[in-house]
Amino acid sequence: MSSNAFVTSTATSPRRLVASALGLVLATSAAHAADVTVPPPKGDKDAKSAETLESVRVQSTVVNSSSPKFTAPLLDTPRSVTVIPQEIIQQSASMSLQDVLRTVPGITFGAGEGGNPNGDRPIIRGFDSESSIFVDGVRSSGSQQREIFDIEQVEVIKGPSSAYTGRGSVGGSINLVSKAPKAENFVSGTVGLGTDSYKRGTADWNQLIGSDSAFRLNVMAHDADVPGRNGPDQSRWGIAPSITFGLHADTSVTLSYYHLQSDDTPDSGIPYNNPNNAPNRSGSPIHVPRGTYYGLLDRDFQKQKNDIGQILVKHDFGDGWQLRNTTVYARSTNDYIWTQPDDSQGNFLVNGGIWRRNNNRISDTTNVTNQTDLTGTFETGSVKHTLAVGVEISNEKTNRTSYLVDPAKNAADTHNSGSIVNGACTSKYGIGAPSNYWCAPVINPNPHDPWTGAIVGGQNPARITTNTRSAWAFDTMELNEMWSLNLGTRFDSFETKSTALTTTTNVTTVAKNDSNFWNYQAGVVFKPAANGSIYASYGTSSNPPGVDAGDGADGIAVTNSALKPESSRNLEVGTKWDVLEQRVSLTGAIFRTEKTNARVATGGRGSTQINAGKQRVDGIEIGASGNITEQWNVFAGYTYLNSKLIQPAPADIASKGNQFPNTPKNSFTLWTSYAITPRLTVGGGAYAMDKVYGNTANTKWVPGYTRFDLMASYVVNRNVTLQLNVQNLTNKYYFDKAYAAHYANVAPGRVGILSANFKF
Repeated sequence: MSSNAFVTSTATSPRRLVASALGLVLATSAAHAADVTVPPPKGDKDAKSAETLESVRVQSTVVNSSSPKFTAPLLDTPRSVTVIPQEIIQQSASMSLQDVLRTVPGITFGAGEGGNPNGDRPIIRGFDSESSIFVDGVRSSGSQQREIFDIEQVEVIKGPSSAYTGRGSVGGSINLVSKAPKAENFVSGTVGLGTDSYKRGTADWNQLIGSDSAFRLNVMAHDADVPGRNGPDQSRWGIAPSITFGLHADTSVTLSYYHLQSDDTPDSGIPYNNPNNAPNRSGSPIHVPRGTYYGLLDRDFQKQKNDIGQILVKHDFGDGWQLRNTTVYARSTNDYIWTQPDDSQGNFLVNGGIWRRNNNRISDTTNVTNQTDLTGTFETGSVKHTLAVGVEISNEKTNRTSYLVDPAKNAADTHNSGSIVNGACTSKYGIGAPSNYWCAPVINPNPHDPWTGAIVGGQNPARITTNTRSAWAFDTMELNEMWSLNLGTRFDSFETKSTALTTTTNVTTVAKNDSNFWNYQAGVVFKPAANGSIYASYGTSSNPPGVDAGDGADGIAVTNSALKPESSRNLEVGTKWDVLEQRVSLTGAIFRTEKTNARVATGGRGSTQINAGKQRVDGIEIGASGNITEQWNVFAGYTYLNSKLIQPAPADIASKGNQFPNTPKNSFTLWTSYAITPRLTVGGGAYAMDKVYGNTANTKWVPGYTRFDLMASYVVNRNVTLQLNVQNLTNKYYFDKAYAAHYANVAPGRVGILSANFKF
C-alpha cells in the first residue's frame, strides 16, 4: 500500500519545551513554506486579496520505499510493502511505533515478561518480528519502546524477507526512516495538552548553511498518564541533530545523532480467568474494572536510553550509478522491574488474591555496523537492468543481568528458574501486609501499597556477542514494456556466543551457534497498463538460534545452540494499481507463508529443542491509499490470516491444527480525512480485529474489538493550525497484547488531545 500526502497535524508538549519551541519560533525569521492559496469567492475581482494558507490543499504524491535494495518503484515491486507517511503519523497523533503500526492490518503486538523483554514486539502475519526492526536500513538491536518524533515514514515489508534484511524477518520487517536535512529553511513543530495529564511538544528546525549544506534539529518531550489505568505513566525526551555537507554535490556526507531517554511506570495488565488452564473457565481476562492496576508504584519502573550515531556518505558517479556507505554506532539500555499479575498459583480461585510477581531485566546492547550499497542501471541488448549490490559487517554485544527482589517474602520467586513452590498468596502468606504486599486482592488492589523489600542488582550476568558478515545482489530486468523480472539473493555468515553465570550455583554456561545461509527473492511482473501491475513472487527467510543478539524473545541457549536456522518461504500473487490520475494506490495479494523446520521443545519448559515444527499461514490482503478527491484522503487496509500449527511440539501435540498466537483471522484499518473548507478538515480512524489467542493451545485469549478515533483541524493562518484528536472515542475496554501464559495488556482508554502545529 503506497500513500499520498495529507494535511499536516500535531501533538502536545510540557511547559519547558513549549517555552523553548515558542522562543525558537519568535527568534527565527520566517522561512520558505509550501503555501497554497485559498480560492477567492466568486465575483471577487481582486484574486490577490485571497489569503495564503499552508496545509490546506494537498498534492498527490506517491510514496516509495527508501531502501536501495528495492530496484523498482513499489508499483512494480513484486512484494507486499506498506509505507506509512509522515502525514498519517501527524494526523492520527501517533507518538510511538505501536501507534503508527495500528494503521496497518495484519500486525499485532506481543506482551513481554522477564526473559521475553518488555519492549516493542510487533508480530507480522503471525510471526514475531521483534528482532527485525531497522532504522535507515540498519538493524535496531536491543529491546526498546520506539518514538517517532524524528521519523519521516515507516516501511513494512510483509512475508519472509531475509534476502532484503538478513536473519529473522519470517513474517516481515519494519524500517524507520529518519528525518534528514533538506535544501530549505523552516521551523515547525507541535505543542499541546490533553486529558490524563497529557503534555507533548516537538520542534523541527532545518537551516541552510551556505548554498550546499544544511543542519536539522528535532527535539521532543512527552509526559502523560495511560488513559483509563490507575497508575501507569510515560515520561520521555529526545533530541536528534543532523548535518549534511554537499546537498547538491556529487559527494555528500551526513552526520546524525539520536538520543531518546524514558522513565515510565509500566502497566501490569489483567490475568486470564483460567489459571493453570482450570476447567470450565473460558480463558479470557478476568472481569474487573478497566482501571484495576496490580502494580506497585513504590517498586515498579522502566528506564530506557537509546543513542544512535550515524555517518552516511553518498557519491554519484553519473549515468544513474550511486555508492552509499553507512556507519552506525548504536547503544540501547533497558532497565525495569514491573509487576505481572501471575495466575499460575491459582490464588484468585482460592482466596481472591493476585501474586504480584516481579519481572525484571537490566540489559545494555551495542551495535556497530558498516553497510555499503552500490546501485545503478545498464543494458544488455534490449534488456534494461536496475542493479543493487552491497555488503555489511556488524558486531552486536549485549550485557544482561537481573534483580534479586525481596527473596524472603517472594515465596514463588523460583518460578523464574522453572519451578514453583508454595502459592504466594494461598499457603504461605496472606493478602496485603502479611506478604509485604506481594499479594493483592483481585478487586480494588491498591497501587500505593508500601514497598520496603530489598532489591539487589547484578544477578545472573550474561554476555552475548554476535558477528554478521553479509553480501547481496538484486536486479530488476525490464524485458519489455509489459514484462519485468526481479531477482535477488543474500548470503549471511552469522556467529553468536553466550556466556552466562548462574549466581546461586556459580555455574557458567556457554552456548554458541555458527550458521551460513543463503536467501532468495524472485518475482515476475506483468504490466497490462502503465499504471498497473500483476505479479507473482517467491521469498525466503532464515531464523538461526540467537537471532535477537541477546536481548529479545528468540535467544540462544544450550537447548537450541546446535540447531540449524529455521527456514521459511513466501508464495504470493498480487496486483497494484495507481488510479484516479495516480492519486490513489490500490493493492491486493493472496499469499502462503510456511515455516518448515520450526524449533519446538521436546518436553516441558527448558527442555531440549529440535527442528521438527511446521507452521503455515494462508492470507488475503487488500489496501487503498491516496486522494480520492482533492478534499478526501484515505489510508485503509484489510487482512485475512488463516494460520495453522501443522506440526506443533511433541509435548503440545494436542495443539495440532490450532490458530497461531497473536494472529487474528480478520483485521481492518482505516484512516480518512476530508477538507470541508480550505480551513476546516475533519477525519477519523476505525480499527477492527478478531479474537487473538495468547498460546498455542488456544486456551488463553482476548476478545476482538473495534476502536474509533476522531480528528478535526482548523487553519488559523499560514503559520498555525489547531488540531483536536480524540482517540478511542467510545472508551472501548479492550486488550492490545496477549501473553502466552498469565495475562493480557489493557489498551489505553479515551483521551482528548488539543494541539497546535506551527511552521515558519
